[in-house]
Amino acid sequence: MSRDDPVKLSIVTTLYRSAATIDEFYRRAIAAAELITRDIELVIVNDGSPDDSLARAIALHEVDPRVVVVDLSRNFGHHKALMTGLAQASGDLVFLLDSDLEEEPELLTGFHERLSRGDCDVVYGVQEVRRGGLFERVTGEFFFAIVSALSEQPLLRNVVMARLMTRAYVRALLAYDEREFLLGNLFQLAGFHQVPLPVRKLSSSPTTYSFRMRLQMAVKHLTTTSTRLLHYVMYGGISIFMLSLLAILYYLIRYFTSGIGVSGYTSLIVSIWFFGGVTLLVLGIIGTYIADILIEVKQRPYGVIRQVYRVGAAENVIHVTPRDQRHEAGRGVQ
Repeated sequence: MSRDDPVKLSIVTTLYRSAATIDEFYRRAIAAAELITRDIELVIVNDGSPDDSLARAIALHEVDPRVVVVDLSRNFGHHKALMTGLAQASGDLVFLLDSDLEEEPELLTGFHERLSRGDCDVVYGVQEVRRGGLFERVTGEFFFAIVSALSEQPLLRNVVMARLMTRAYVRALLAYDEREFLLGNLFQLAGFHQVPLPVRKLSSSPTTYSFRMRLQMAVKHLTTTSTRLLHYVMYGGISIFMLSLLAILYYLIRYFTSGIGVSGYTSLIVSIWFFGGVTLLVLGIIGTYIADILIEVKQRPYGVIRQVYRVGAAENVIHVTPRDQRHEAGRGVQ
């Protein structure tokens, strides 16, 4: 596909403490896109960034009308901001990429070359070697093993955010009305033919994902995508019940055959602590699922747009739900 083809390409990214990288990201992303087509838009979603990232993005918009800036009313989270950006994008092809430059904008060229073969709908990046030291890699492998064991849909390993998608695939992503989600899970649920390409992830900026945030993401993935934990709770309850019956039968038989009873408080205290801990664990798991249900049934928007800086865009506050976003973009899935 050459520069003269009428395809429209959208590049979607987010801002959060991105003041140091947004200008270079813009230059490199636009340069890579211009090798493919002349019809380009760069959709930048400000996810409540506390620095001057928004001001820098607006300055880019004022110089280059191809830049579209979507300013969210507050920080809603990385994945929700990306979905908001996808809903605002109008390209026949959509390139999703973080603006921290850990994934190079020049990946677009190789991704487009692979997508142009016509045998796939998505090309996404996979790290050949996971970043970090030995401890981080070992604990990462352990984490993925645990999540895979407890989840009905295992997470793909070492996948980066960079991906080039067709319009049909983006429509499929936007069809999901879930409020609590992880993009990695939706990427798989949407289906279509997806092809991985090896990439090298750089370490140009400190990560904004703390251990607490990653733990929250793991819990969210398990409780929003899988019911296997509830099944394990049920199996555990059945197992404890059967073991209790066997223990009762054993002590009854021993008492009636040899006259030996059960004495002392140690076994009683241990039993109380054990069953109390199991009860709290079960209640915690069930409570997490109920909390997810509560969030979904409230039907709150997962993102509220304060203002869109686009050529010809209205300068007003827009309350956006997933369904509203698809309708506004003219890509609703019936």
